[in-house]
Amino acid sequence: MRMALKGFSAGLLTMLAFGCGTRVDPGTSDERGSLHARVEGAMADFQATDPSLKTLLNSAQAYVIFPNVISAAIVIGGAHGRGEAYEKGQLAGYSDISQGSVGAQLGGQGFAELIVFQTHSAFVDFTQGTLEFDARATAVAASSGAATSADYRRGVVVFTLPQGGLMAQAAIGGQKFRFTPVAP
Repeated sequence: MRMALKGFSAGLLTMLAFGCGTRVDPGTSDERGSLHARVEGAMADFQATDPSLKTLLNSAQAYVIFPNVISAAIVIGGAHGRGEAYEKGQLAGYSDISQGSVGAQLGGQGFAELIVFQTHSAFVDFTQGTLEFDARATAVAASSGAATSADYRRGVVVFTLPQGGLMAQAAIGGQKFRFTPVAP
């Protein structure tokens, strides 16, 4: 039974972490408009929480913001969200995030996630789908002044902003991203 659970968990994690396909469907014009409104709202929330974030974003090569990532778990967990990517302040494309985890965990939560890229090569890794990490281990909780003391790791810094819910978690997992550039 234990071996079957490990096999099931590994299969589920693989599906969650790597998604189906390599590109994000940006959706209809109305869906993109709705997503953009949520992105703007989340960015306003991040900047209201930490006004120093604006300086960090102005000096960054690029950033991606996921306004609403929904996470749920009962031993095996998963999360998903959609967002927009910006390079040098201009919309560069659409992205989604999938997360899988396994371990002692129970609950559900929503959060916004902001990933800031210090270098062009770090952003390229993201757009090509080769950037993977467990943001829970490297994320900085958005708070006043957090951006001034945030350290880039491999050219990336991650901020999270809780939106609600409750999650008790001692688990391992990872995040996988997909990216589709804006149509010319």
